[in-house]
Amino acid sequence: MAAAFVSWPSAPLTESLVKRALSNLSVPIVTSLPGTDECSRLLQWSTYDAIDHDLTHRNPDNVLSSSYTIRKALIRKHYLARCIHSYLTKHLDSILKDAVPRTWDLEISYADELDEMWSDQLWDLGNEIDGSSQWWILKPGMADRGMGIRLFNSKDSLYHIFEEFEEYSEDEDQIDDTSVIISQLRHFVIQEYIPSPLLLDPNEESPSGTVSKPPANLQGHKFHLRAYIVASGALQLFMYDRVLALFAAVPYVSPTKKEDDNNAAPGNIDLTPHLTNTSLQIDRGEEGVHLLDELSGRHILSGDVTDRGALFTPEDIENIKVQMVAVLAETFKAALEMPIHFQPLPNAFELYGVDFLVSHVPTGLDSSGNSRMFQVKLLEINSEPAIELTGRRLHRILEDLFVAIEQVAVLPFFRQEVGCVPSTEVPVVPMHLRMCLDTKVRGSGGW
Repeated sequence: MAAAFVSWPSAPLTESLVKRALSNLSVPIVTSLPGTDECSRLLQWSTYDAIDHDLTHRNPDNVLSSSYTIRKALIRKHYLARCIHSYLTKHLDSILKDAVPRTWDLEISYADELDEMWSDQLWDLGNEIDGSSQWWILKPGMADRGMGIRLFNSKDSLYHIFEEFEEYSEDEDQIDDTSVIISQLRHFVIQEYIPSPLLLDPNEESPSGTVSKPPANLQGHKFHLRAYIVASGALQLFMYDRVLALFAAVPYVSPTKKEDDNNAAPGNIDLTPHLTNTSLQIDRGEEGVHLLDELSGRHILSGDVTDRGALFTPEDIENIKVQMVAVLAETFKAALEMPIHFQPLPNAFELYGVDFLVSHVPTGLDSSGNSRMFQVKLLEINSEPAIELTGRRLHRILEDLFVAIEQVAVLPFFRQEVGCVPSTEVPVVPMHLRMCLDTKVRGSGGW
């Protein structure tokens, strides 16, 4: 007998989507792990912590799990930065050199440690900070949902940010919505702040297309793209092409200190126009969540004043998706070259939420000298993405996503058990999934 173990105690929407997807199979769903002697095939489609990873490794032919055991090279920001840096030193022409913001990673417990770092691992960054007015973004390596993100443009402001985190470490009752306790999160990354994001007005048209704002009243908002990707086995990679656009709550302005706080510390920057995380905008509901495809025909509100007023076209959207597919493929190739921290297994699959920013430079060129007005920038890769923040309006795309995962990753595992045979009704690549990578990882265990 086959069985499917499903357990998402803190994500009821995910659990309901998993169960709905599995309804296409005549496989009983259980809420506790059975022994391998009790069933011929076992699916563990659950949270990472609920999966018996030892069972996955010991039974490659009879157990399928919804997470790889080792994938820090992808989901930890500091590991991802090191992974891509290592890859670029060996692949000088990789597209990742244009598609990933320059990044430095550091391990720090106290603000005073910065003094030594400026003359060591952060020496080149320090020179850039001293010699320019550029802005930079600080992110904890293991936090998510916008926690601990700060902007700075000087060594002093970075020092004050870590001093702030130290204070919260000493008095946890005073912590604000996005601060972190530095003693618990010692790993951070510093990335160059992308100064020219693509700006659109999320309220130019209503989702139904019935209400439209006049061009004179449009205001450009920053947004990032959330793509759901499925890694299956060792290794196929797919991108779900119903990409989300998640907008900031207020119109975009260049980074500045809060206007109403002249005595603010150097690191006290108003983050509202810059943070696009839906988890920080729960009070807005679904207002800031759109499909990228829904933005076709909107006015582009970024770039030079003389360039504004052009429309965001279906061709632009398709170009961005093609870039995303290529960047994802290259990123996973980079992770495969770091096998200590990424080990895909033939009897596992995993859903990730990947965040991109789109920069807009009307006269932009890529590193090969080719014209590129829009350039996608990989920001981060998230395991167990918070899909519940997508909202009810777009719930249908999540249902289709999980059905696609079932078709591409789960059905082949159960096909003999439930008596299915290959047919034209089960496509090789389900609708809305784009193949990014199809490779054979060395070794009998996948990696």
